[in-house]
Amino acid sequence: MKSFAIGLIAIVMAFMVTAPVMAEGVTRLGPWEVRYNAFNSTLLRPEMADQYDLERSQYLATLNIVVFAAEEPGKPAQQVELSGYAMNPLSQQQQLEFQEVIEGESVYYLAQTRFTNAETLRFFITIEQGETQEELTFSKTFMAN
Repeated sequence: MKSFAIGLIAIVMAFMVTAPVMAEGVTRLGPWEVRYNAFNSTLLRPEMADQYDLERSQYLATLNIVVFAAEEPGKPAQQVELSGYAMNPLSQQQQLEFQEVIEGESVYYLAQTRFTNAETLRFFITIEQGETQEELTFSKTFMAN
């Protein structure tokens, strides 16, 4: 329980401190409410990166996705299958490898992808659970720090 609290607090604090520089969104996709953000991995605290085996680099973006049942507000996040890719302006694709993190009732998914300075990446992410499948798409411009 202690690691859950520490991890959750670290993630919430990282997002609060870095909110102006992250792509953030909430969207309804079929039966789900999907919350997502993407930010430069240098914004992760070193201990947080170590805990989740994430790399910190000025040319590496981190994605965080949480999926909730849209019709059941207040219920814990859903466990789903995620796959997808990031595409740069030259239509080059990088596959995303999502890591599922479960801490108590919290479930979220993390992935990382490379970028060049001032590059806009478009994300195409498929969310699946049983027979249900939806696609999340968004874009974000990343700056190296």
